[in-house]
Amino acid sequence: MILFVCLLVFFCCSLNVAQLGDELQTDSCVSQSEFAAMKEKLEILENMLKDSETRLINSESQIAELKYQANQKTIFSAALGGRGTIGPFNKDTSLIYRKVITNVGTAYSPSTGIFTAPVAGVYYFTIFYHAGGEHEGKLFLYKNNQLMVMTHDHRSDSDTADNGGNAVFLQLQQGDQVYVHLAANAHAWGYDHHTTFSGFLVTQM
Repeated sequence: MILFVCLLVFFCCSLNVAQLGDELQTDSCVSQSEFAAMKEKLEILENMLKDSETRLINSESQIAELKYQANQKTIFSAALGGRGTIGPFNKDTSLIYRKVITNVGTAYSPSTGIFTAPVAGVYYFTIFYHAGGEHEGKLFLYKNNQLMVMTHDHRSDSDTADNGGNAVFLQLQQGDQVYVHLAANAHAWGYDHHTTFSGFLVTQM
């Protein structure tokens, strides 16, 4: 709409200037310098219209990008799934939460257990586990290869059930990965409702 109005003004101005040019050429009272000044003003107007059109195109691109960013929603929750104890293993082991509860934006992969950030921003993650007391309960949450937070409970003969959890805000770049490891010699209860990994995008950066 803005571009149409600008073009209409330009067309009208062009006609007026052209008519004025004809009149100026036949009017001995108007000097050649005044006619040249009018042509220069016309060139300035043409440049202004070109600049306006460029700004309009850039604005439309920015609006499209903002709409795209506003539609980026990322929320997931998944449980270990299966039945019974997972672990202990003799080394740290990646946990794959196969029971997907929510996966808006499909940034979490239930085949690998890895969350991959679709956009740069601040994300919130939680880990919770349930386990028996005969072994340690210890989970690590990683960003790429860097340990961010953990949750831990010692082995106990008197405590027959353990529960633990932790949460963290992480600033991620697009493509960063977040995942959970079960510590060596630790275990967790694998069931559809007990041991979970969740996260969501708080704000884009």
